[in-house]
Order: sequence, then structure tokens, then C-alpha cells
Amino acid sequence: MTSIRFRLNGIATDVDADPDASLLSILRGRLGMTGPHFGCGANECGACNVMMDDHAVAACDTPLWSVKDKDITTIEGLGTAQAPHPLQRAFIAEQALQCGYCVSGILISAAALLKRNPAPTDRDVRIALDRNLCRCGSHNRMVRAILRAAAEMQTQ
Repeated sequence: MTSIRFRLNGIATDVDADPDASLLSILRGRLGMTGPHFGCGANECGACNVMMDDHAVAACDTPLWSVKDKDITTIEGLGTAQAPHPLQRAFIAEQALQCGYCVSGILISAAALLKRNPAPTDRDVRIALDRNLCRCGSHNRMVRAILRAAAEMQTQ
């Protein structure tokens, strides 16, 4: 067991655990973050994506040791019901979600993109979502929602 310190959704967090444990298992099992979902377990589907600093990463194959002193953001840290993130508002407005299993990972991928590129093109969004699978076929609506959120964030 090793103590690993990182910031989870803006809050300093210390975890005593096996440093090789997956970040996803720690987030869900120890820290109560249910937004990142277990999908494939092999960094292929994006359901478990979290933001590490400014990049979306698959929490299922990210070892705990690698998040030391990093900022980790889950969907729980993106916005709230009272103050939703522009992406969350846009996804609702564009009806860009169906079952919801993939959505937290997609929103995190989109948030990471918008942190690095506040004015993405359609192509930029599609590339950023390339590693996120959605069985419901809502990708076109998601792309529209992300572009809508980017436009809203630029006017704020």
C-alpha cells in the first residue's frame, strides 16, 4: 500500500492503495465516483474517461501511481444540477444522449478538447470523440452539442 495524493474534482485527495490499481477501481470502489463506467477494460470504448490535467484518459488502464499530483476531473466535477456545464446544457438541448452509458466519458473527452481548443471545428470534435463508442448512434447530435457548447463558452 502506498499513499497517492491528487486533486479529484478540485479537492485534494489522498488514497492508500496498491499503486498499480486502476484509477477506475479507486474512483468507483473507494471514492464513490459512479460517473466513469467500466466498459471494455482495455482503453477501447471511452466509457471510463476522466480528465487528467487537460487530457481525457481511460481510467480503466491508468495506474493509480500515474495520477500523483495531477488534477483528475470526473463527470461529477464537470457541473451540477443547479449549475450545469455548458456541455451538459448543450447535450440536453440537442437531445444528444440516449441510454447514457457512454455520455460521461464523451462529455469528459469534449471538455478536455474545449480546454485545449476553445473553437474546435466539426473535424476536431470528431477526432476527439474517435475513441468513444456509442451504441445508440447519437454521435452526430453529440458533435452538434459540443459545437454549440463551444460557441456558448466563447461568448461568456
